[in-house]
This record gives sequence, C-alpha cells and structure tokens, in this order.
Amino acid sequence: MSYGRPPPDVEGMTSLKVDNLTYRTSPETLRRVFEKYGRVGDVYIPRDRYTKESRGFAFVRFHDKRDAEDAMDGMDGAVLDGRELRVQMARYGRPPESHHGRRGGPPRRYGSYGGRRTSRRYV
Repeated sequence: MSYGRPPPDVEGMTSLKVDNLTYRTSPETLRRVFEKYGRVGDVYIPRDRYTKESRGFAFVRFHDKRDAEDAMDGMDGAVLDGRELRVQMARYGRPPESHHGRRGGPPRRYGSYGGRRTSRRYV
C-alpha cells in the first residue's frame, strides 16, 4: 500500500481504477473494502507532485483477474467515505515522468504567454 510509486512486482496483476475518492481515503481503507473480493496485491493512490494531496483516484491491484472483475461489479456505485465510487478496469499504466514536458513542469496549453489557443478544434 502506498501513496508513492507502485512496487516493482505488479507484473501479472489486474488493476482496477477507483474514481471519486475523498482526499482523506487511505490505502488501508481501500485494501480493507476490496479484500472481501480476493487477494489484493497493491493499493496505489497517486499524489499531486506539488501539494502532495491525493488526486481523488486510486489503483487497486488483484492477483487474480476474476477477483478484480468481482470487485469491479461489487464496488462500482458503492459509497465509501460519503462518495459514490466509480470502478473500472485500468486501461493504461502510469505515464513516464518525462511526459510532463520541459523541466518537469506540466505541458503548456496556450503558448508561452498564457494567451488563447491559435487554432480550435470542433468535433
């Protein structure tokens, strides 16, 4: 269980993404409520790199895919710490650290002076 980086031995585990967490939900609490569906290998709550606060979502990793599927079915829509959880299979791994662009900061959206975008995309 961690708020930091995931352990290196998560290969072969099935990950669920749990959205709509309160900022005070702990990895221990998530482990406790998800363990009733099977053996949990890891709980990871990403933190904002500057404020160190929870980003409001987590990854719960199960050793067995069927346990993860049962947990997804059982916990999606469940209320934890006063919030209705959204639980789905995780689709992607963590983005690489270099994904944040220049000098470790977030990528710029509107150019170097913070102005509006020069082109718009309509869908």
